[in-house]
Amino acid sequence: MIKLMREAAHKYPWLLKSIMGILAIAFVITMGWWGFGESQGNVVASVGDLTITRDEYRRAYENTYRFYKDKVQGDFKEETLKQFVLEQLIENRLWLVAAKEMGLVVAPEDLREDILQRPEFQRNGAFDPDLYRRLLAANRLTPAIFEAAQTKELLGEKARMIIRDAVALTPEELAEAQALVARQTTADAGKNQAAAERIYQDFLFQKQQRALTAYAEALKTRVPIKVHKELL
Repeated sequence: MIKLMREAAHKYPWLLKSIMGILAIAFVITMGWWGFGESQGNVVASVGDLTITRDEYRRAYENTYRFYKDKVQGDFKEETLKQFVLEQLIENRLWLVAAKEMGLVVAPEDLREDILQRPEFQRNGAFDPDLYRRLLAANRLTPAIFEAAQTKELLGEKARMIIRDAVALTPEELAEAQALVARQTTADAGKNQAAAERIYQDFLFQKQQRALTAYAEALKTRVPIKVHKELL
């Protein structure tokens, strides 16, 4: 079942982005409020010197459960979903480790631009400072705490972007994509162009996902990971 969940996320970009958004929100909110320095009794997993707290895990699990229940047909066993959520949270931490190894940083202007563009902080298409502060306050966050946590989320995304940008289709893969495009040709030139673009992007996306997975798996072999299953 967990393999099917991963495959569904890889096959449908919108699904993957939605799941990552759910986990990123849980990551930012809980890390910002509870921090990395939790007592050992509240840590469900550690990745190197980074930790995943029980509160963060619980929030991510509940959000992901609701998402799958609402958006995906079929039943998901509790233990399977627990494992899936924990794996994704561990992977988030691994990308922070990768970002540190790559020497990446998030400039203040990058953070500012990210926050200004987030739709939840906008009113009538523009950033609303009062709305920003109110939403953070509702989650027991100050701007300083949220922005520090969001910086870490952006760091992980920068590391993933470097891996994605290094991926290109081989001549063989391009030929395979072109063959698929040829089989779907219609009399409408506009539709043909749009279909071809979707096919090429799908091929590239799938290869990028494989590269990200391989990089994360390589990190797992050398970054100490400890899970306290009794706390899940």
